[in-house]
Amino acid sequence: MTLANDAAAASFAALTHKLDYLDEADIRRVREAYRFADEAHLGQFRASGEPYITHPIAVAGLCADWKLDAQAIMAALMHDAMEDCGVTKIELIERFGAPTAEIVDGLTKLDKLQFSTKEESQAESFRKMLLAMARDVRVILIKLADRLHNMRTMDAMVAHKRARIARETLDIYVPIAHRLGLNQTYRELQELSFQYINPWRHSVLSKAVKKTRGNRRDLVDRIRKEVEQAFEDADMQVEVYGREKTIFSIYNKMIEKHLSFAQVSDIFGFRIVARELLDCYRALGVLHQLYKPLPGRFKDYIAIPKANGYQSLHTTLVNPVGTAVEFQIRSQAMHAVAEKGIAAHWMYKEQDSADDASPQQAAVWLQSLIDIQHETRDSAEFLEHLKIDLFPESVYVLTPKSRIVALPKGATLVDFAYAIHSGVGDRCVSAKVNGEPVALRTELRSGDVVEIITAASAKPNPSWLNFVRTGRARSKIRHYLKNMEAEESLELGEKLLMQALRAEGLTMPAGNETTEGDAGLLWQSLIRWGGNRTRDELLADIGLGRKIATMVAKRLAQLMAESGAKPDALTLTLGRFSDETPAQGSVIIDGSEGATVQLAPCCCPVPGDPIAGYLGRGEGLVVHTQSCGVGKRLFERDHERWIDVSWSDEPTRLFETVLKVLVANGKGVLAQVASAISSAETDITHIEMGDERLGETAELKLTVAVRDAEHLADVIRTLKRCPVVLKAERFSQ
Repeated sequence: MTLANDAAAASFAALTHKLDYLDEADIRRVREAYRFADEAHLGQFRASGEPYITHPIAVAGLCADWKLDAQAIMAALMHDAMEDCGVTKIELIERFGAPTAEIVDGLTKLDKLQFSTKEESQAESFRKMLLAMARDVRVILIKLADRLHNMRTMDAMVAHKRARIARETLDIYVPIAHRLGLNQTYRELQELSFQYINPWRHSVLSKAVKKTRGNRRDLVDRIRKEVEQAFEDADMQVEVYGREKTIFSIYNKMIEKHLSFAQVSDIFGFRIVARELLDCYRALGVLHQLYKPLPGRFKDYIAIPKANGYQSLHTTLVNPVGTAVEFQIRSQAMHAVAEKGIAAHWMYKEQDSADDASPQQAAVWLQSLIDIQHETRDSAEFLEHLKIDLFPESVYVLTPKSRIVALPKGATLVDFAYAIHSGVGDRCVSAKVNGEPVALRTELRSGDVVEIITAASAKPNPSWLNFVRTGRARSKIRHYLKNMEAEESLELGEKLLMQALRAEGLTMPAGNETTEGDAGLLWQSLIRWGGNRTRDELLADIGLGRKIATMVAKRLAQLMAESGAKPDALTLTLGRFSDETPAQGSVIIDGSEGATVQLAPCCCPVPGDPIAGYLGRGEGLVVHTQSCGVGKRLFERDHERWIDVSWSDEPTRLFETVLKVLVANGKGVLAQVASAISSAETDITHIEMGDERLGETAELKLTVAVRDAEHLADVIRTLKRCPVVLKAERFSQ
């Protein structure tokens, strides 16, 4: 136990040597975080038998190599404390401050995500979700350091577990390291993953590279000396490094281009690091004077950087023995970014401002962060720029079975339901996010686990169109509503035509335009006359008010008379006295009607009101009260479009109507009005207040839901008894 403690203390001592870039106050805070983490992990050991605290210390050491700030180093030391030791976020905030606690909390949330699926397509979504959830880039940097140390120390694990973790690393964390420009970390994670996934192939290629390295040592030394001499003659100060292709990249090139190991020519190369940007192009001229360049093998990543901010000149030259050698030329600032990526902000603080990135490069995400560093030299401001989603246009959420669904930012639960399947969207009634019930219009956040609850009888609500964000959800809702409207229009049109035809003493002919015999010919003639293509289309036009049922019925009666049909006395009687038989005559309103039957918003009829139906042009049937001023004006202008409608004896829902209430202004007026309405067993669904609310009186317009006219009258009586109400009446335009 003493040896274990000594090992942990020794490794922390090594860490403190790396922290010489921090001031004394920051180092004291880091030491306090170490003591806290050491105490939290007391008695815990890794699979190798080492004390667990050695892992957080190693992760903090990697972060120190990147020169991350004190908050990040502290978070690295405590990154497993919340998950493994039961430490709360509140406790961390109290002891170490909110910024450090937020980083630890972010790391804990990422640890809870498990990449469990084997589907390749899910890997990209998982990577993006990790980045989207990490609003502070330090969270991702510490997470990568954590994964790198775990990969370096996996020998104690069983083989199948090593292979699984290595595959996850290659699919998820290697591309993230590349995205952030962490070239060194990217290469090492690739190599370690390949070593554990394909140990035999890695071993064979390693031996082959080692053998080649020995064979080519003299040539590499000769080229280095000639290059260094050429730059000395040109009076240029540069650093020349030998560069060796990784085992993984050699293997990939062999697979992609179907090459043998002997055919891979660019295993070795050179890197030239110049002082400033313009020196890179001068260095290119020196090299091209020394060796001949291969045509078509020059790339300028300085003028056009890669998406992760990488900048260099790449050129392939023919060496003295006739083989090709690649040279990479970059400035010192570019080298820092190429090797350390986004971590270069903390590492490379002494850069000459003359080497600022050009305006053309500002569009590149990573390079723009380096620009911010040059402009501000302020870590706090720099981090504010980083506290945004790295994929700001998307959110990544999970199904209960861990399938990842990518949605645009601002997407709601209805968008999610339709992204799963149109049937799920059409039938959704409620939802849970992270196990908690929420409203369907709730916006989703990356990492949410979403469960949709459906019902067989449910159908899309037109109000969903007000808050959905995805085109798929919008089009599916509209498609459903359009089909539903067509079905309802057809049903209403058929009923109206039957009613109008009965007034002519005739019954509707059976079949449709495809029916054989006289009935089919009759429908064909009527459809041609109406300018429609099918019987259903003609009936839907009647239901939507595009055609008048009485006119169509008269034409149909004429066609039927020509074919020998005669009016029936009993049918004629039923048609004329349809008010006495509403089930067969007028349209029945019970509240279950869809888009083709609307209650007019100008008068808001409720059961018990005398009503009439107006067939608007393309609007379907609009129901007005018989006393409605708007309805009366429509009747004077278009009386042939009015039909009989009546209320059902058993309405299926509550009906909304508007009350105009004049109140004496004062404290708690709205509460008293709301209480009075509640006591009348109804709900207020909307309140509108006039502009004179600062005066002695105020006028309120209240939308209330009532059962019928009798219930409405009771509500008005209750309101009038309220002390603050001066006047209450039903509102109608």
